[in-house]
Amino acid sequence: MAYLWLSLAFMVPAALAAVLLRGSIHWGAVALSTVVLLSLTAVFDNVIIGLDIVRYGHEHLMGLYLGLAPLEDFSYPLAGVLLLPAAWHLLRRRRPTEPGRGAEPVAERVTD
Repeated sequence: MAYLWLSLAFMVPAALAAVLLRGSIHWGAVALSTVVLLSLTAVFDNVIIGLDIVRYGHEHLMGLYLGLAPLEDFSYPLAGVLLLPAAWHLLRRRRPTEPGRGAEPVAERVTD
């Protein structure tokens, strides 16, 4: 169960951030990203566990598996796909913008 608590340490803040910013997150993109990342996690976790590159202490797992991959492994990509749009939104909101200077290059203008 130790991996479950570690997973929750990532999932709870990510879920909270997603709930708080639910109106500004593009949920279609989140859903598509979730499907892609969970699919890749299922494939590659099973490969690296099957090749004995990674081993888990089974006494620390919940005991639920998708193939060879423990269910706890799927919480990390899920937390990332929830947390990244929230972090993106918060970081973009904090950057001050001046009127008329949103998309201009950084270099100064030269006038004759």
